[in-house]
Amino acid sequence: MEIGFISTHIDIGMGGISTYSSELMKGMSKVDTKNRYHLIHGTHNNSELYKANGDILIESYLPNYIWRFTAAPIALRKLKNLDIVHDPYDIGPLSFKMPFKTIITVHDLAYYVFPRNSYLKNIVGHAILLKHTLTTVDKIIAVSNSTKNDLINYFKIPAEKIVVIYHGVNEGYKIINEDLVNKTKQKYGINFNYVLYVGSLEKRKNIQNLIKSIYKIKKMNTRYKFEHKLLIVGKFSKDKNHLMKLIEKLNLQKDIVFTGFVSEKDLSNLYNGADLFVYPSTYEGFGLPPLESMSCGTPVITSNTSSLPEVVSGAGIMIDPYDIDLLAHKIVDVLTEDGLKEEMIKKGLKRSKLFSWEKCAKDTLKAYENI
Repeated sequence: MEIGFISTHIDIGMGGISTYSSELMKGMSKVDTKNRYHLIHGTHNNSELYKANGDILIESYLPNYIWRFTAAPIALRKLKNLDIVHDPYDIGPLSFKMPFKTIITVHDLAYYVFPRNSYLKNIVGHAILLKHTLTTVDKIIAVSNSTKNDLINYFKIPAEKIVVIYHGVNEGYKIINEDLVNKTKQKYGINFNYVLYVGSLEKRKNIQNLIKSIYKIKKMNTRYKFEHKLLIVGKFSKDKNHLMKLIEKLNLQKDIVFTGFVSEKDLSNLYNGADLFVYPSTYEGFGLPPLESMSCGTPVITSNTSSLPEVVSGAGIMIDPYDIDLLAHKIVDVLTEDGLKEEMIKKGLKRSKLFSWEKCAKDTLKAYENI
């Protein structure tokens, strides 16, 4: 087969869809020697992935979001030598009828579940095109059963049109040498014990309740003295403003540290250095950070909502993300009960081994063959 893969998110180089696109293509190079892959994009790129695969450059000076609906569909309609084209994003050129089989990946329906937290262009684009795209394409990959159920419930998509394929976890997320961890901590000025959060700062991630739980712990009338800080790792955005106001209101300026964006290598080291990872998000299509944390041998507390139980299962503590008191008590439990912490680490490491990008690639290849 001649398989096209829309690789604009690889060019962007950050974010969940970028990780998914890069790791899936790396996985395909390991599991599929029969078919030819062509990476389709709109800007020049020297990535090794382009050297290892065919490179279809549909050149345009337009921003990526506009390119997807203008230059890309016009050029793609002329590529009749392709058998399948896969878009790792849910709207774009495959919203139009094409001369080859088409497949998209839907990562979540956050634009519908939490529209107030989304950019206007994304809300409008999805409102206009997503239903049409879901109907037009031949197959849909959902990254979790939760996302599959959302597609069925919101858009009445037939279940047989959707295949669930989980993300993997990068091999770099593992238990590593303590000296490397300490060097990374020094790089970011971390000379304290910390509870870790990794992800974007948008409101659906529920960081505000995590901050409130830290305040609750510090006010608890117990013998336990909370000496950890909350380390928040994620790209700065306008959403940081409402968090800073809350931190000032609760007088937690010395207890909460923001790093901004960090590299994948540094991120693995920061997972390793944490005593606990907390991810109280109210909605996730999959949720990579808890999986990455478990792979690094760090215990996980997360929400019992959306896809997160599929990822963590019984390997972590799952709670109602709106129950601030319970979250505070569970954080204290993990930090003070050595037996509990060790048990969670063992379960997390075992659970994380069930997810790999190679398996994701094999399952995706089956989806290609089925259509």
